[in-house]
Amino acid sequence: MSLDAVLNRIDTDLATSIDRLMEFLRIPSISTDPAYKDKVDQAADWLAADLQSLGITARKHPTQGHPMVVGQAGQDDAKPHLLFYGHYDVQPVDPLDLWTRDPFDPALEDTPAGQVIRGRGASDDKGQLMTFIEACRAWKAVHGSLPCRLTFFFEGEEESGSPSLVPFLQQNRDMLQADLALVCDTSMVSRGVPSIASQLRGMLKDEFTITGPRIDLHSGHYGGPGLNPLREISRIVASFHDPQTGRVAVEGFYDGVHEVPAEQLRQWETCGFDEDEYLNSVGYTQPHGEKGYSTLEQQWARPTLEVNGLWGGYNGAGSKTVIPSQAHCKITCRLVGDMDPDKLRTKIRHHVETRLSPDAQVEWDNDLEGAAASVMNLDRPEFEAARGALSDEWDREAVFTGMGGSIPVVGYFNSELGLDSMLIGFANDDDAIHSPNEKYDVKSFHKGIRSWARILDALSR
Repeated sequence: MSLDAVLNRIDTDLATSIDRLMEFLRIPSISTDPAYKDKVDQAADWLAADLQSLGITARKHPTQGHPMVVGQAGQDDAKPHLLFYGHYDVQPVDPLDLWTRDPFDPALEDTPAGQVIRGRGASDDKGQLMTFIEACRAWKAVHGSLPCRLTFFFEGEEESGSPSLVPFLQQNRDMLQADLALVCDTSMVSRGVPSIASQLRGMLKDEFTITGPRIDLHSGHYGGPGLNPLREISRIVASFHDPQTGRVAVEGFYDGVHEVPAEQLRQWETCGFDEDEYLNSVGYTQPHGEKGYSTLEQQWARPTLEVNGLWGGYNGAGSKTVIPSQAHCKITCRLVGDMDPDKLRTKIRHHVETRLSPDAQVEWDNDLEGAAASVMNLDRPEFEAARGALSDEWDREAVFTGMGGSIPVVGYFNSELGLDSMLIGFANDDDAIHSPNEKYDVKSFHKGIRSWARILDALSR
């Protein structure tokens, strides 16, 4: 099958492809706000109809929350079966007054870096999702069929915590079985540097309250002999890290952490990442994580324990001379490698409880949340084939990167469907996802479509 003819069709049809994306972006599919439930349904219907226009068997599947859209095409068992995932819901637009235009009236805009598509969902994730559909559209127009078996799986709750995702996967295992999952909800490590995410950090959340006296106390009557929960919690929080090395000081915290292979480090060192820009853009002058590791290693391949909230006592105007009864702390950990979130929670709680002073009591949150890191199986030949395809399109070596955040669906694909995932996206760090004035570069959209056509060609041989 001729790849060149498909790429030429993509170039010729770019304006029409952008028009289709604009139509999709006009649907305010905000999944977190019940007032937009009908609009989320409308976006699901739009997607199902668009897939059907390509001859793909597709329909909207209701859930307890927002619907899933599943489409299937191709019957050739000799070809690989790929599942493509994206999400069609978007974040709320607040604060609205910071937008330069109506978030759901998308438009093309010229910027110093090139032309962009401005609107909510342009990058996260409608624009990215449509790069794959448009690649399939061009392939179908040229060849009359798609290059391999494909399952399209589009979620409508990603931005609201995916409450229906796991039940849907469990109830529809047979329908969603494939050889490999492709996920488009990612970005490039640097502008113009095609990237395949090879690892995602996991997440552990916890919260605790330290109680001293049964009520707030007068700081004159009890100042001195009284245990102050704010001092107590500050001392314990300070014990979480070694101040000299930046390492987490919880015993056993690094169990399951692995060093990055030398070849992967080489790719990271030459990927075009600008450390100064990354740090200076938020007001830092230097990294503050573990000594001995680069900024990218700290962000992608090292675990963290962060204090996200610390409070107690009087927080109003003026002064109130009390020793508070309670102090509170919220923490999150980013996990890597084979770190076990449940075992780690036990270690952190033991660290806190063994450091409590007499008369101090700790109470832990019972809303347990934790997910292990996801490490992609780079030994699979599909990864090197996709990297070659991306390198050809972008005219520079594609890199295997890490990601500092988490994409829970990747872990669920593995645990519920036994599926490995490949994560490829074309967003840029300045796309302002989840923020006012979100955009997606036209270059990312155009070359993203061409990239998926090349990847489909490479994976279908």
